[in-house]
Amino acid sequence: MKPSEFKWQRLVRAARRATDARDEAAPYGFATRVAAQALAARESSNPLMERLAWRALGVACLVAVLGVAANYSLLQNGNAEVEGFFTPDDPAAIVLEVS
Repeated sequence: MKPSEFKWQRLVRAARRATDARDEAAPYGFATRVAAQALAARESSNPLMERLAWRALGVACLVAVLGVAANYSLLQNGNAEVEGFFTPDDPAAIVLEVS
């Protein structure tokens, strides 16, 4: 065995016996930083699609309110006007008579 290999083997043995005295715990505030970074990246994932979805929800609610407002008189009178609403040739009238 060459002298350089002997020195190498001795160095490897010494390294195997050495203990790691470093602290294995995460640094103070590490979990908080990681969670904050994860949530910050999550919020800015797709703001354009989110804005469009909120606008679509607003338009859908507006259409629903306008539909109720336009048919409010029918809703208040009950079924009194519904009988005259359907004609005998109307498919909806045929289905309602069958059931």
